[in-house]
Amino acid sequence: MRVRASTAAAGAALLLASMASAQFARGINPRVAAHIARPESFDGRFHYCRAAYRIDPRGDGGGWLTDFPLADIDLSIRLAELTRTPVAFNASGEPEHLIVTLTGDELFQCPFIMMQEVGTLYFSDEDAARLRTYLLKGGFLWVDDFWGSYAWAIWAAQIRKVLPPSEYPIVDLPPEHPIFHSMFDLPNGVPQIPSINHWYGSRGGTSERYADSAQAHARAITDRHGRVMVFMTHNTDVSDSWEREGEDPQYFLRFSVVGYQVAVNVLLYTMTH
Repeated sequence: MRVRASTAAAGAALLLASMASAQFARGINPRVAAHIARPESFDGRFHYCRAAYRIDPRGDGGGWLTDFPLADIDLSIRLAELTRTPVAFNASGEPEHLIVTLTGDELFQCPFIMMQEVGTLYFSDEDAARLRTYLLKGGFLWVDDFWGSYAWAIWAAQIRKVLPPSEYPIVDLPPEHPIFHSMFDLPNGVPQIPSINHWYGSRGGTSERYADSAQAHARAITDRHGRVMVFMTHNTDVSDSWEREGEDPQYFLRFSVVGYQVAVNVLLYTMTH
């Protein structure tokens, strides 16, 4: 289920995302707070790490909790089923997915972090500096589910604070890039995957901003050695294909199968590069 931020919730997220993990957990919905990463959360196994961020009220998007928690849960389960990756599960058999802040030290325990709907994101100077350090130390950021030119402009302006384009330009990844072939062959790159609600409401349409988001893009920022540090799936909602996998057989067959192929490829790439 998508969590849409009201004005009050956006203000709370702006404040909370600047705090350390222990403080960040206070006052949040208990089902969210239970997944805030702490130093003892990590044991060497894979955790889906969702990154919280500050909200720009002028942006276009639902915020960092979009698709929580089912996208995090479902992808963790499928990664364990489809690969030999040791995924962290608790005693009840549930994946131990985590939420990290950009200012908390727990960030550096996650080789992979996910940000949703980054058309509404804002980085402070501290956020940008910490994220830059994380990425240059070997971390990997995937941003997904933002649509159209306005959301792209918001995101591009913010990521420039982290990695200046003069040193780290944004590039379109060619279909032959290893990220599209690490386990599954995806010769056409990343497909356009709509949210299930848009797919229903438009009677099978895939472009959520219509003409302004007609083409899906897979873009990246690499380090000086060519390693992808930031992977951007724009004009597509790959994570909805995990979250909504059990709601409609046709949606599953058309979008979830390839959505999991994209995700497994990305995760295997980041854990081997």
